[in-house]
Amino acid sequence: MQKLKQLYEGKAKKVFATDDPECVIVSYKDDATAFNGLKRGTIVGKGVVNNKVTNYLMQLLEKEGVPTHFVEELSDRETAVKKVSIVPLEVIIRNISAGSFAKRFGVEEGIVFEQPTIEFSYKNDDLGDPLMNAYHALALKLATPAEIDTIKAMAFKVNDVLKAFFKAVNVDLVDFKLEFGRLSDGTIVLADEISPDTCRFWDSTTHEKLDKDRFRRDLGNVEDAYSEMMKRILG
Repeated sequence: MQKLKQLYEGKAKKVFATDDPECVIVSYKDDATAFNGLKRGTIVGKGVVNNKVTNYLMQLLEKEGVPTHFVEELSDRETAVKKVSIVPLEVIIRNISAGSFAKRFGVEEGIVFEQPTIEFSYKNDDLGDPLMNAYHALALKLATPAEIDTIKAMAFKVNDVLKAFFKAVNVDLVDFKLEFGRLSDGTIVLADEISPDTCRFWDSTTHEKLDKDRFRRDLGNVEDAYSEMMKRILG
């Protein structure tokens, strides 16, 4: 597969066209941002961790019946994926209270929910990714009712698979953000990434944070946390 011109550069990744119109190449960067781009920095080696971790977890989910955009890992930082048009909804699943949920509802972090919650936010940096519900998404024609049902069902399935997987490596999956895309035939697939950038991971024993919160909250040892997660996931 031949890499052609750059199509897009986001906060964490670059996307390149290829000689296959149905595929693009994603290249992961070490740049780190938080609070909607207000905080910026570099996490050395993050691109490698996020690429390899995402690819491993996408393949795990494929085996469990969740369709994803993954095609092939090309190098430490680059992966071929199916070309999708991203549904402009960020889908957040929460198993334990943390982050903005704890702040918004005035509760402490660490409350384990009896069942997971789901939230949508409108994927729009200029507006600060505001929270929305399914009715808002329908009103703005971001997705159809059938697509929203599919996305919700897939998100909860991802949670079931990943929660069990992480428990086995002594990690609590606190919460995480997913993005979905449409293939050229309209099929909804899991896209973007699943990594310490997009998930909250706590060590099950010590509750040590092993994710981007270490960068957001200036906790130090950010690189160590990322490489520790890669070690646990890849074995």
